[in-house]
Amino acid sequence: MLHRMALRVLPSLSLTVTEDAVRKRKRLVMFVPGFVAFGVYRAAKHLVPLDDSLVLLVVSSLVAVVTSLIAYRVGRAVSWSAIVREDGTRLLGWVAGWIGAVYGVQLSLLVLAILWMAGYSYLQHPDGPAMMAIIISCTSVARDAFEIGHVRNIAQMGRPFPTFPDGTALRGMLGSHAARVGPWVVGGLMLGAASALIGQVVEGHAGAIMQLCAVTVVGGTLTLCAYFGGLKPGLSWITALSETKFTELLKYWWWPGLAFSATYYFVAVGTVIFVLRQPEISVVFAMAAGASVTGLMGLYGYYLGYRRHVEEQEGQSLSPALLRCPFVMGILGKSTNMGTVVTHMPGSKV
Repeated sequence: MLHRMALRVLPSLSLTVTEDAVRKRKRLVMFVPGFVAFGVYRAAKHLVPLDDSLVLLVVSSLVAVVTSLIAYRVGRAVSWSAIVREDGTRLLGWVAGWIGAVYGVQLSLLVLAILWMAGYSYLQHPDGPAMMAIIISCTSVARDAFEIGHVRNIAQMGRPFPTFPDGTALRGMLGSHAARVGPWVVGGLMLGAASALIGQVVEGHAGAIMQLCAVTVVGGTLTLCAYFGGLKPGLSWITALSETKFTELLKYWWWPGLAFSATYYFVAVGTVIFVLRQPEISVVFAMAAGASVTGLMGLYGYYLGYRRHVEEQEGQSLSPALLRCPFVMGILGKSTNMGTVVTHMPGSKV
């Protein structure tokens, strides 16, 4: 889900995908696939056993693959022949495989895990959760694939983007900044494993909820700190934090930090319950899930800060439209070292 965070946290990307005209098109792009996905669900329930979690995930993944390619094509706003010629099979494969198949499965597991924790388990009541897993996955994939296609379309028209959300920049950072990002990842692994143990004092859903809360808080805090570590490589992250208003830090602590830490933990829970078919979250699975979530969020937080630093170095300008991204506005606009260019702009909602 790193692409989702990048599309909202990095100014160059956020500005591009939150223009009014783009948002209007995006609503339609999300509505139509969602409606089609409902029809697919109605047909599939008579053809395949959707009460089997693995079958459900395969169906959801296939729907997401088709949706991702179509939504990407709409965002690109050119013919398929032009897309193949200009983008190549590697990029299209990434859209179909990662944004479609993998992301679609993650979203379905997220839905199933949320309902499971709420006491409405797919294992006892498969129809409702199965329908929601397919539809919500499909609409979210459509939204993100459309935005990525639009970004690619603008890039092809001559506007450069320091970061394209396909993971290439992340791999490059790991090669050049391993020593800097390593402590954040290692610290996240240890803190996440320890925080997941909190829920072991209570059994069942209550314990899982306690684990979720503990991992979310630790992951969200680590993400915010790591972000400043990447944003100001020549400055202590503690100093960078102190230069930002507390109310703004609190406001943006939850997104992407808390929001995506919880999201990844839900996906991990869904994997344990519905893929590995475990009746509950054991100590081993809880520690592994907590460690992987917070370690990943430490990496992603540093990466987002680092890419924001790269945009600053390359002279990316800020626009009033950027204020649609609250995380960027708060972290960048309220920092005392960022000047007054952002703080004097009128605000607007996401």
